[in-house]
Amino acid sequence: MDVIPFITYHLVKQDDLNHHGTLYAGRCADWFVECGFIAAASLTKPEHIVCLKIHGLLFSQPARLGDILCFESKIVYAGRTSLMAHVQVIKREKSLLEGYITFIHANLKGKPMPHGITINPTKPEDIQLQEKAKRLQAETQ
Repeated sequence: MDVIPFITYHLVKQDDLNHHGTLYAGRCADWFVECGFIAAASLTKPEHIVCLKIHGLLFSQPARLGDILCFESKIVYAGRTSLMAHVQVIKREKSLLEGYITFIHANLKGKPMPHGITINPTKPEDIQLQEKAKRLQAETQ
């Protein structure tokens, strides 16, 4: 299957700020994982998705009170039991951060199980994201 993007939005509220008055990284990480989970859960049953690893979050600019953040996630790589999402966060048409998350497809006892999903990107940018995801996957093993 081709890469399918999922979009979610979050408004940065007072409770989301750190002591510097910018978005608390932990809150953003929560939203980041949630958005990646939505993309993974769209391909299989949500109860079979477990987060294994966040492959880094690098902020290129701060988010402040009142900012509306756009989270775009898509599954760009599928291993035998894993799914890797690429998530990009955009603020006012500029990238705020991006990264990858690996999820494991597991049974209800938490044991990895094959999902039978194949990702075949057709757009050049999605092919590049998949190539990077493959390198990250190799580092994880």
